[in-house]
Amino acid sequence: MKHRIKFLLIVAAAIQLSCGGKEEKKDDSIKIGGAKQEVKKETSPTAAATDEVPASERITLDNKGVGEVKDLPLDPVINQEMVARGAELFKTNCTACHKIDKRFIGPSPTGITKRRSPEWIMNMILDPQLMVAEDRCAKDLLVEFNGAAMANQNLTFDQARDILEYFRTLE
Repeated sequence: MKHRIKFLLIVAAAIQLSCGGKEEKKDDSIKIGGAKQEVKKETSPTAAATDEVPASERITLDNKGVGEVKDLPLDPVINQEMVARGAELFKTNCTACHKIDKRFIGPSPTGITKRRSPEWIMNMILDPQLMVAEDRCAKDLLVEFNGAAMANQNLTFDQARDILEYFRTLE
């Protein structure tokens, strides 16, 4: 019995010692579509201020993103037919990575319309690769979510618009 206890203590000590002391080099590059891209950290005062708030919580309503959607005025009244279609599309195409009520592989869409412009949301849904390549906030989200790039679901403009309308109900 004493030998078992000593043995277990030795094993526990060995495990504890093996966990410390190693220093790993952080790789700031991210793979997108098989190609490695460097993520450059900005050192300007603006970058320091934005680095304090995670990209998923940052408010960038003036940013329209990069892509085909340049201007998208929204009706103040939410279209319930679009919401129903958008909820079904979200369930079918997005729930593998996004959960309504919590952070998962990707950010939760709850409150997204309070943080991002309609144009940014649409451009991200329609062409996430272009957004990650050219939009600062999309790049920061990619880094925040450990390089988990959003998959292009090849949705039409109308389908993406239905999902946006659904997001408007997630406040």
